[in-house]
Amino acid sequence: MSFLLVQALSGLATAATLFLVSSGLTIVFGVTRIVNFAHGSFYMLGAYLGWSLIERFGTTPAGFWGSVAAAALGAGALGAAMEAGLLRRLYRSPELFQLLGTFGVVLVLQDVTSWIWGAEDLLGRRAPGLKGSVDILGQPFPLYDLMLIGLGPLVLGMLWLLFNRTRWGTLVRAATQDRGMTAALGVDPARLFTGVLFLGSALAGLGGALQVPREAVNLHMDMAIVVEAFVVVVVGGMGSLTGAFLASLLIGQLQAFGILIFPQITLVLVFLFMAVVLVLRPHGLMGRAEEIPPTTAASLAPPLSAGAGVGLWAALLLAGLALAPLAAGDYALIVLTEMIILALMAASLHLLIGLGGLVSFGHAAWFGLGAYGAALLVKHLGAPMPLALAAAPLVAGVGALVAGWFCVRRSGLYFAMLTLAFAQIVWSVTFQWYGFTGGDNGIVGVWPPPWAAGKAVYYWLTLALCAGALALLRRAAFAPFGYALRAGRDSALRAESVGIDVRRHQWFAFALAGSAAGLAGGLYAFSKGSVFPTLMAVPASVDALVMVLMGGLQTVSGPLAGAAAFHLLEAEVMRVTDWWRLALGLVIVALVLLFPKGIVGFLADLRRRG
Repeated sequence: MSFLLVQALSGLATAATLFLVSSGLTIVFGVTRIVNFAHGSFYMLGAYLGWSLIERFGTTPAGFWGSVAAAALGAGALGAAMEAGLLRRLYRSPELFQLLGTFGVVLVLQDVTSWIWGAEDLLGRRAPGLKGSVDILGQPFPLYDLMLIGLGPLVLGMLWLLFNRTRWGTLVRAATQDRGMTAALGVDPARLFTGVLFLGSALAGLGGALQVPREAVNLHMDMAIVVEAFVVVVVGGMGSLTGAFLASLLIGQLQAFGILIFPQITLVLVFLFMAVVLVLRPHGLMGRAEEIPPTTAASLAPPLSAGAGVGLWAALLLAGLALAPLAAGDYALIVLTEMIILALMAASLHLLIGLGGLVSFGHAAWFGLGAYGAALLVKHLGAPMPLALAAAPLVAGVGALVAGWFCVRRSGLYFAMLTLAFAQIVWSVTFQWYGFTGGDNGIVGVWPPPWAAGKAVYYWLTLALCAGALALLRRAAFAPFGYALRAGRDSALRAESVGIDVRRHQWFAFALAGSAAGLAGGLYAFSKGSVFPTLMAVPASVDALVMVLMGGLQTVSGPLAGAAAFHLLEAEVMRVTDWWRLALGLVIVALVLLFPKGIVGFLADLRRRG
């Protein structure tokens, strides 16, 4: 009994940290409607700033708690600077570009943090006066964790007072309900949003600084916490502080006891819980049934016509790529092969976003399923490469068909988070099922047979298969199926009124996109000779979003250009410097600010002006 009580208290301590971070995220989203991927970076910066200040001043209680407060304020100031320097210029842009901009900030801050503090883990001091433990029914429990348990409700109460008993909080709640009306009444939305970003980032920084005595500070804290924070916010209900607190408590206990009851699926439990909640309660436990703004925009309407001369240009490009092995070396062929594979993955995601208005945060799951489907056939059954490549889109397509049945019943951000939940479930199973998938060791030795082992031969095979798949995707985009998808994207109610089954079309599009991504994954497995769970992790899905938006949503050729530019930039910058994340992040931010229509859209505008 005492052991279970201590385990429950450990879950409460974890829940306190989750609530500090997720409360800032839900406040930011509730007011600005921004999906802030950089929120985890402010948590990480709070931890690093807290570590430095505590090492210098943390030998006394006043110095320790002053250092924690200063770290939180520093993270808040950086969040306000991001709002003033970047997000303020993107409020009129589609939400996906705001997402892309914050992802660029994540890359920049990762390398800046590594440059300042180094890449090694940092161990912090214990909190003065809270170094010991207390006996609870004969079981020791850290005093510091008891303090965290009490801090969670205290922060919730202070936030409630701030939003319900102050003028600023009233304005924030008004902006949450109706931003346009709030601005019409004379409230400066820019100053309000800056204050909200400061508060949200400061709460994330506070959560990070408070972790210094509990765990090592490292460069991977940002992505680990931001995914859990998104889960908390969505489960609790977007914009609900009370919901975030309740969800934090539930998820903290699920993590504490899940490792005891289901040790083999501990990573799956949280995301399985989120998926169940979203299926049963579409707006979270305490969310309101409101229309969530879509994460794409009709102003970026993808093509309504196939365009003139596209077939000729496509044939010329295909001929040029086919002749590339005659002049390119082995390294260039490797880069070109990967570029073509990623182009197919980006094009499959564009089918969902550009035509269907369905933003997926977990598209890499189907890419990874295709890669693992091919690799497992080779490893366990000794299947030949043609059979493995044929199975890759089937395995991914079936997975997407099952997940899509649930996902298309939600819209907006809830659809995106449900796709993330299914993707994390697939990743977790792959990561923990050592006997079948190899776990985090992956599967190695997945090489093409001798007849296709040459770089040029495999390049031509990849080019032929990807070109065929891209042609099918383009055909679907300009078939009645594609126009029905666009109709559902622009106005689902109007499309239903004229007899279009919007949900069924979206479901089939989800499965088709998953199959195409699976073929790309199978080709990628043989090109690399190995597969690992990182292929279906969150960063891989974000990379796919970056490719689509970098090229532009307006045309079906945009994702192809975006994938080529992204991979070429990543490969060449990584060869030149170790600070490739910094360079790539700055390029992404510049593209968002200067070329909101993407590479292809910018070139098209130049041609029209010319």
